Amino acid sequence: MDLVKALSEQYMKAEVPQVHVGDTVRVSVKVKEGNRERIQVFEGIIIARRHGGINETITVRRIAYNVGYEKVFPIHSPNIVSVETVRRGKVRRAKLYYLRDRIGKQAKVKEKL
Repeated sequence: MDLVKALSEQYMKAEVPQVHVGDTVRVSVKVKEGNRERIQVFEGIIIARRHGGINETITVRRIAYNVGYEKVFPIHSPNIVSVETVRRGKVRRAKLYYLRDRIGKQAKVKEKL
């Protein structure tokens, strides 16, 4: 068991971004196209945070062209360049799956002041 912990701690990031469910975040991801590499930004609301340690992931939901789509990002992945918080959300739930059924202004989360 200690061997697994030691191995996983080796690949974990030193500074984990302080993000919570309900926050609007901007995730910068390395995208490889052929032999070129660029950074693509994905901005949306965190609707779930799962697991822990090296396996920790966040699910970010975004609505573009009236279509909602979600991406799951492993926090400790080397392909994640940065996660910056745009807005702090005021929520009372750990998972915001109810936002999937909502559209327009109903899909907003109140801002924490």
